[in-house]
Amino acid sequence: MHVLYEDDGGFKAATILSETDASLQVEAASGKRSKIKKSAVIVRFEQPGPEALLKQAEAASQELDLEFLWECAPKEEFEIPALAEEYYGHPPTPVEQAAMLLRVHSAPVYFHRRGKGKYRPAPPDILAAALAALEKKQRQAEQQQAWVDEIKAGTLPEPLARQAETLLFKPDKNTLEWKALDAACTQLQVRPERLLMNLGAFPSAIAIHKRRFYTQHFPRGTGFAPAEVPPVARDLPLAEVEAYSVDDITTTEIDDALSVQQQDDGTLRVGIHIAAPGLAVTRDSGLDALARARMSTVYMPGAKIPMQPDEVIEAFSLDAGKPVPAVSLYVVADPDTGEVLSHESRIERIVVRENLRHNILDDLVGEAQLDDPAADVPYGHVFRPLWRLAKALSARRDEVRGKPESNNRTDFSFYVDGDPDRPDEARVRIEQRKRNAPLDRLVAEYMILANSLWGGLLASCGVPGIYRSQQMGRVRMGTAAAPHDSIGVPQYAWCTSPLRRYVDLVNQGQLIAAIDHGVSARLVAPFKPREADLYAIISAFEAKYGAYADFQQAMERFWCLRWLKQEGLRRVEAVVLREDLVRLRDAPFYTRVGTLPDLERGRHVMLEIMGDDELDLSLDCRFLDVVEAAAGDEDIEDEPSGQDGAEVAEVDAADGPDPADARLDGGSAETAPASGEPGEDPPAS
Repeated sequence: MHVLYEDDGGFKAATILSETDASLQVEAASGKRSKIKKSAVIVRFEQPGPEALLKQAEAASQELDLEFLWECAPKEEFEIPALAEEYYGHPPTPVEQAAMLLRVHSAPVYFHRRGKGKYRPAPPDILAAALAALEKKQRQAEQQQAWVDEIKAGTLPEPLARQAETLLFKPDKNTLEWKALDAACTQLQVRPERLLMNLGAFPSAIAIHKRRFYTQHFPRGTGFAPAEVPPVARDLPLAEVEAYSVDDITTTEIDDALSVQQQDDGTLRVGIHIAAPGLAVTRDSGLDALARARMSTVYMPGAKIPMQPDEVIEAFSLDAGKPVPAVSLYVVADPDTGEVLSHESRIERIVVRENLRHNILDDLVGEAQLDDPAADVPYGHVFRPLWRLAKALSARRDEVRGKPESNNRTDFSFYVDGDPDRPDEARVRIEQRKRNAPLDRLVAEYMILANSLWGGLLASCGVPGIYRSQQMGRVRMGTAAAPHDSIGVPQYAWCTSPLRRYVDLVNQGQLIAAIDHGVSARLVAPFKPREADLYAIISAFEAKYGAYADFQQAMERFWCLRWLKQEGLRRVEAVVLREDLVRLRDAPFYTRVGTLPDLERGRHVMLEIMGDDELDLSLDCRFLDVVEAAAGDEDIEDEPSGQDGAEVAEVDAADGPDPADARLDGGSAETAPASGEPGEDPPAS
């Protein structure tokens, strides 16, 4: 005797071995034995065998017309034997009964299950809706398959092309377009972004990198609506100084300038002049909301996304020849010892005499020329005394730090000639500049001085600010003054880039209150002590700042790859950082070389380029030979903190002043502020 029984939502047939009041011991055709409940049995039969019954029933079930079955079935609940007898016109055989069971059970749209072997026909309106849904699903499946076939043939369907950006960066995975793209990617074993780029949805890999970043951080676009800058609501005196700014050729947000006067007693009176947008961009104003939403200017080779509208930049940038508001720090110091004898801060107007540029001056203003009184140095009456005091100030910080700064590492500047959004038509230049270039060090030193002294002023007035500190190797941002060990100052508050960083803009508002009101400033400053909003700003700033730095680094990696192709380089020199990690000598590109032998840090090697990937921003190289470093190439780079094509362990501590402060605040180049302190190497720029 055999039985047809239900098991886990399906049906099986087996031979009875033994039977009790409540259960059966059965054996399948495969020889597997099972214990089943009697309540699971649907049909008992003797012929044919279990395996033959299922095969014959499956074949017979395909011949049964579902619509006809639904029409002739009882309108109420029924059992399978009754429907089978009604349909066949005679008591059904085991095969016929099994065929009816399989057919009815396989059509839940037509028949709703009501228990073991019991069903009920679907009401007409429900059946009609279900059939319509099935038809729609079938059409969608056909459309999806048609799109998949089209993609596999090398053509992107127009509906997917229209939604390419959404599909890649904000996909709704319930849409037919996404399902088609996902299915095609699975079958072709390729990532969506690569497939869409290969099919022409994006003109190049850089478009994908940019659109992904913009979608996340600038969903409403990177432009500003026309903005109105309120007039400065106070009369500001005009300073009688001869001030100069020193920046990269591409810099448009000029927010710092320097002046110097020789005193009769041999001391120097140095003016550090910072653009003052904080006089108009006040807390909770519309312009403040715009700056707070962005937190920083975003930099990338060939382009940037400003933190503030052009109207604010035009009103407050320290462009030569026009009187502009400034927050000025005047320091009287001994140029031989670096001792600061006195300092005062003023809110005033200044007229910058000239906006000087590194690309013109760096080759003309060297350390040897500055130290030689007889040498001909452009603007020597300004740079020589500033350089003399800057060296003394640096030496005093070295005493605090306990070691001299290492400033011989290389910075890289990117210049894209042409439209950076059309990389095939553009040409990139990567130029190297040593961090110890005198003008870099000079400007950076005075920005460090201003950030330290102004941080101290805020603290002495009881006005909270946003500080950066480093103690026991730990870098943090907070609202209380604390030492910055690697810079060698008692406190450090970013104040010198208010056109480019929101933290500096916040600190400038606090600083203006401290200058105006002294110890009473804590009562009138925009932010009061222990105000929670300051901590919210710090948190948001650090998140945005890190994301912007990662994006800049990704863009630089892309343009490094383009530069290698542009120059036709198949062999490149690199410097070993550790294990298999290297940096190209002539470009800030970090990569791993699997075939690299065990070499000490700083060794130079020759690599052969085997391939590259602009979407993954990776370079495939193999080791060729060890080479001797050229003169001047003895510096050892820190490892990158961001992507380098592979995971990188925590970097070694750097020796120099905080690049995030010194490089940007010094105005040496219009590049992104680095994301880290010493010990957190910034993205190269």
